Amino acid sequence: MASPPFLSRLLSFVSSSKCAANANLSRVLFLGATRGECRYAVRWAHAVTETHDCEGFKRYPGERSATFIQNMLRNLRGSSSEETEKALDQCGFTLNDDLVTDVISRHVSDWRPAYVFFNWVSRKSGYLPGSAVYNEILDVLGKMNRFGEVTQVLEEMSKRKGLFDERTYGVLLNRYAAAHKVDEAIDIFHGRRDFGLETDLVAFQALLLWLCRYKHVESAETLLYSVKNEFGTDIRTMNIILNGWCVLGDVREAKRFWKDIIASKCTPDRFTYGVFIKALTKKGKLGSAMRLFRGMWQKGLGPDVVICNCVIDALCFKKRIPEALEVFHEMKDRGCLPNAATYNSLIKHMCKIGRMEKVKELVSEMESIGGDCLPNAITFSYLLKSLKKPEEVPKLLEQMEKNGCKMTSDLYNLVLRLYLGWDCQERVGNTWNDMEISGLGPDQRSYTIMIHTLHERGRLKEALHYFEEMVSKGMRPEPRTEILVNDMNSNITEEEGDHRRQRTLNGDESAQRPRRRKERVTQGVP
Repeated sequence: MASPPFLSRLLSFVSSSKCAANANLSRVLFLGATRGECRYAVRWAHAVTETHDCEGFKRYPGERSATFIQNMLRNLRGSSSEETEKALDQCGFTLNDDLVTDVISRHVSDWRPAYVFFNWVSRKSGYLPGSAVYNEILDVLGKMNRFGEVTQVLEEMSKRKGLFDERTYGVLLNRYAAAHKVDEAIDIFHGRRDFGLETDLVAFQALLLWLCRYKHVESAETLLYSVKNEFGTDIRTMNIILNGWCVLGDVREAKRFWKDIIASKCTPDRFTYGVFIKALTKKGKLGSAMRLFRGMWQKGLGPDVVICNCVIDALCFKKRIPEALEVFHEMKDRGCLPNAATYNSLIKHMCKIGRMEKVKELVSEMESIGGDCLPNAITFSYLLKSLKKPEEVPKLLEQMEKNGCKMTSDLYNLVLRLYLGWDCQERVGNTWNDMEISGLGPDQRSYTIMIHTLHERGRLKEALHYFEEMVSKGMRPEPRTEILVNDMNSNITEEEGDHRRQRTLNGDESAQRPRRRKERVTQGVP
């Protein structure tokens, strides 16, 4: 490890040369460094002088400063903490919370440099990190499951009042729950008073929310009932648990908890109905969902557009189109305005059953309403899939452009698939070129479509060409594509072997002559 006097000499050399990134071995040795110090010096020089002027660092505020430190930490990645801190010491810059949090946030998947930098910052005289800095490093460490270091940071925070805030609390709950450390998350809630925060209902609801988000619904429900006397029961708290069971897809537990809500004298609100109806429709229990949906109207608790969309889509999926249209007209009559998602659900299923006149009527209605109801990329994807002839594609794309809807990579790939299916090679080429010009492709999906379709058409060499091009661009093929390519290579090898054998049988021995000539030379025959 380099000694402090050597670092001083090195810094002097760096400042005078203005180009430390090009410092070579002999010039550093000339300063009297040992060979080990020399190796450290070259690594250090590359790290601290990517901007070619360490002293000029103060002139680069904001993002450029953070980038400077990020590059420095990256280049010193293999160095010890002491070496990194000494390198940081040589660049005297003004620290503030914005700069420090920016640097730490750039290392969300690489906790070690962030933690070394944080520790160095914490020990610097003249600067005290604020809550934002501590919250950022806690988030980075928690994400990487470095809970030993998290505890150390919390101990450091406890030495100063006012550092632990609601953001800190949320970060810790998120990271402990994500790591399935339920008991630790609960301890954070109970320890709020130690950090100067109240253990109120809002904080308790946040705990339940994070536990349910990471599938610890049973633990959250047990905790709810264990503190029932302290916080009581309100519908917002109950909704968190119900939503947890619904997101898990456990309709049996959701139904049980729904009954608990009714028994608790809590009045279900629109959110309660919405999450339960969605869970029921996903499991195909449309009868129960429709009873709840009708019950909302009867109780004067009108369903919102999200709930209506859920019901309409479920009815269409079950091919109960007349009932879906009935709900569609009913929601409009009752003042619940449909949005693009409402129309898209109907259009998707109408296209599937070929009711194109009704589709045109719905699209025309969307265009006339405008605003949130304008046809979007999803709408036109359904319309494209319903086309029967290649000549219809340009007209539809023109209509899309008039509605202010821009092409996406998904739409390009859909058009590509359609033209390939119709064997319109010229249009396939044009679409491919348009994708490249627009910058929206071709992507991995585009190549996959080309490879598989060309294989189906027996154009194996073309398919392999696209595969090689895809791999050369660094795109990772799907497993099914890799299997297909291996089969194609095997088939081509077999075909070439068959052709060779056929030529031999036909008396064409030209392919054999080089081998025979080589045999004669080997045997010493002139």
